[in-house]
Amino acid sequence: MPEAKLNRSETLARVRIFSGLSEAELAFLAQRIVPRRFSVGETVFAEGEPCAGLYVIESGHVRIFKSSAGGREHVLSIEGPGSSIAELPVFDGGSYPASAAAVDEATLLFVSKQDFQALCLAHPQVSLKVLRVVGARLRRLVGIIEELSFTTVRHRLAALLVRLAKASGKRTRNGVEITLPANNQELASQIGTVRELVSRNLSRFQAEGILKIEGRSVTVTDLKALEAELQSAE
Repeated sequence: MPEAKLNRSETLARVRIFSGLSEAELAFLAQRIVPRRFSVGETVFAEGEPCAGLYVIESGHVRIFKSSAGGREHVLSIEGPGSSIAELPVFDGGSYPASAAAVDEATLLFVSKQDFQALCLAHPQVSLKVLRVVGARLRRLVGIIEELSFTTVRHRLAALLVRLAKASGKRTRNGVEITLPANNQELASQIGTVRELVSRNLSRFQAEGILKIEGRSVTVTDLKALEAELQSAE
């Protein structure tokens, strides 16, 4: 087997919905995938387009988002290597329910709807794993709806900063250092607000001594105070 195919079999084995398949089954699937490369900001698929298949992220990151008629965006998730995206429309036959675009240089492995449905018929456990993945995403979407409906921008920003600190923060003697998205518009899209309110609330956190901001690098100097924001009444 060519090295690229072997490597892609290993990539597929790390994807949650394909875990448990045999080497032969993974190799069979690897022979049918189509690698596609996307540049920064390039659209993978657009909301409303007919679904031709699903994607597995081999490298890079993909932003899943919804857009309003006025052009505002809300980021539903950012997926990285080993994640699969667009499983739901492969099952229900509908169009893509949201848009996807590359955050950075990304390589995605495309699996056609026909090949994936054939795989599910041959291996019903794959369908069950997809249901678990889709179920987890539904729970996350319910959480997003709850946040947008019942919390303030300050609360949502604090929640995002705490998540970043715990997921990728680097501890220093001054606090926990995190890197914000490329700009405040991107940050606003992730918490369902506008750029101006993000800037205003970041400035307030800094004035209160909770954060120290240097460009896109932020040091959370008082993580406990930030976590306390999540416990406060709205």
